[in-house]
Amino acid sequence: MRFCQPGPVLLALFLVTARGAHAQWLHYPTPGIPRTADGKPNLIAPAPKGLDGKPDLSGIWLGQSGGYDLNLVSDLKAAEIQPWAETLYQSRSENFSKENPGLRCLPGIGPGIDLGEYKIFQTPGALAFLTGGDSRQVLTDGRPLPEDPNPTWQGYSVGHWEGDTLVIQSAGFNDRTWLDFGGHPHTEALRVTERFHRKDFGHMDVSLTFEDPKAYTRPWTISVPAELEPDTEVLEYVCNENERDLQHIIVTEADRKKNRIKVTIAPAILSKYVGLYEFVDHDGKPLDRNGQPRDPGAKPDLTSVVLDDDQLKLILPGTTGKMTLAPESETTFSVAGQPIEFVRDPQGATTHLIVHAVEGDMKAVRRNNPLP
Repeated sequence: MRFCQPGPVLLALFLVTARGAHAQWLHYPTPGIPRTADGKPNLIAPAPKGLDGKPDLSGIWLGQSGGYDLNLVSDLKAAEIQPWAETLYQSRSENFSKENPGLRCLPGIGPGIDLGEYKIFQTPGALAFLTGGDSRQVLTDGRPLPEDPNPTWQGYSVGHWEGDTLVIQSAGFNDRTWLDFGGHPHTEALRVTERFHRKDFGHMDVSLTFEDPKAYTRPWTISVPAELEPDTEVLEYVCNENERDLQHIIVTEADRKKNRIKVTIAPAILSKYVGLYEFVDHDGKPLDRNGQPRDPGAKPDLTSVVLDDDQLKLILPGTTGKMTLAPESETTFSVAGQPIEFVRDPQGATTHLIVHAVEGDMKAVRRNNPLP
């Protein structure tokens, strides 16, 4: 939905709550945040309310998008995608998503902000969503969505309260944006319903329901929980400033042909990799979802590998989005071009997986409680 920074794909995949480089106003305590006795933000304090008694959603939030940035429709079956939409998606994938509008710094649909980092400003009649280089307006003054709007990039958004949950409805999108980095399309018939429920001071349940009968046979809902980012700020980010990379992305017909080759692995083999994995450092010590040493006694942040529709898929801790692992051999797979290797012992049991990256390999150890 917004892909002006395609470089840190690995960071987005495996350090789910990592902060973007443009939000680095450090060492200044955010006023009004409840704190513990040692001065740390108390993120489990009660959720604040505004003067109108409604929950106040103001703050800087980071959406835990998991794999939905790469494949927003990963919860749909192949038969639930209209044939023309699947054909277009495959064509874009074979071309390595080179034509993604985000790579040219064009905007995405408004609700796409929920899948990244955003700051909410809340007033009685409107909400503003702000990122380092983008903004979005949601009107909450009781007006309905326009019946026949002029299509825009971000669409039109109105909101209302259902108890303590803010419900935002959006429509009026043009068909020039992509739903995800992989290239799933949508039409001007797209409608999106978002639900925001601030559970406590630092945690918010966010869900998005997508409906586009011209491209997909049924609506589907994804969960993108958000965590508050205290003691920092959103700074300016100019996507197209000094851009020099796009001209060097050259895709040849040989590249496309290679990308079309599909390797088929028997489900019996794929099932050997199903289970729960925990990332560890070079000394074998567990890491949390931020890539930091896990506190002793803390609950492990486990990455799930599941078998879904005869495809191996990966689910990051704290998220529900499934990332399809494309097979390249019996033990090697890839996601968004990132190689992932499963390692087995001499008896054939899977012991761990390795994410191979330019920045350095990352290891995730398989735990003894595989998924059913």
